[in-house]
Amino acid sequence: MQQAISKINTVLVEKLGLEEQQLKPEASFDNDLGVDSLDVWELFQELERTFNIDIPDEDAEKLTTLGAVYSYVQESCEN
Repeated sequence: MQQAISKINTVLVEKLGLEEQQLKPEASFDNDLGVDSLDVWELFQELERTFNIDIPDEDAEKLTTLGAVYSYVQESCEN
């Protein structure tokens, strides 16, 4: 799990310009991180490429916090 979190955080820092100290599981994209829906969409596209997974739109809409993304990616990689 820690390796997946580290990769996700790297994507967040490199692609969205976020600071490492902002990246807490309870952080929400819009309220805490100030990330708009286009940035979130781009993030999910990058995570799909990085982890070779598919994030359907109906799942993506539910992923509003970093913790939810961490769990989703981890579960997707296990299946």
